[in-house]
Amino acid sequence: MMQLGQINTLEILRESDHGIYLIDNEDKEVLLPNRYVPDSFKIWDKIDVFVYLDNEERLVATTDIPYIQLGEFALLRCNQVTDYGAFLDWGLVKELFCPFKEQAFKMKPGGWYLVHCYLDERTDRLAASGKTNRFLSNKELTVKEFDEVELIASHPSDIGWNVIVNKTHIGLIYKDNIFTDISVGDKLKGIVKKVRPGNKLDIALGQIGYRNIEPNAQRILEELEDNSGFINLTDKSNPEAIKEQLQMSKKSFKKALGSLYKQKQILIKPDGIYLVETTE
Repeated sequence: MMQLGQINTLEILRESDHGIYLIDNEDKEVLLPNRYVPDSFKIWDKIDVFVYLDNEERLVATTDIPYIQLGEFALLRCNQVTDYGAFLDWGLVKELFCPFKEQAFKMKPGGWYLVHCYLDERTDRLAASGKTNRFLSNKELTVKEFDEVELIASHPSDIGWNVIVNKTHIGLIYKDNIFTDISVGDKLKGIVKKVRPGNKLDIALGQIGYRNIEPNAQRILEELEDNSGFINLTDKSNPEAIKEQLQMSKKSFKKALGSLYKQKQILIKPDGIYLVETTE
């Protein structure tokens, strides 16, 4: 079945002056214009294409891959604003339309905005919405504590960053769990730290607790190797100094140090940490 706004694998049915016609398993046809037709092909070859409506509202296929597909979130640039709304660059010839009523903030040409791609039920056209929260719900969670999750930075708040979790839920990373710069639209990996009453999700970047020792230990080893086997930090160092150099909390740093020390991979001296030289 051909899916509007998504990548489809279709078969080449026939040639025409305007391109080649593709067909799905329900005998629905769509034109792939000449500019996208591969140099060599055979009838009944399969080809991956994105299907959408062209400027004349006709179903059309393209081999270009857009920056966003139906049901996804992405940071897009506003190309122009008209009396009807904003038009966003999503990597295709026809721009993606965002009505004024779907703009969380008034869009301006040249600005970048986090949007969701949805299907307008009234017009059957793909459109963008900056009101991303209305496409998210925590009513029925598909995640649980300690699950690893895919994140998109949504917007900052006084207590941290709101994030989109697995393209489905909304979560929050508290300020004291952020050890790197975050911008709207950033794609991150994290873990569900806690599920609060009302299905509110506390999110941590990376992994938590003892699960976090290995990646943090690896980070310290990489820093040591990049600095000739020495870094001027110890378990008594200022938390800000640790955060600035290693992008981790002092608590995580001390746990990772303990792990590396037990494995006899480092020496901890008053002036800093030394990498233990090994011989093959």
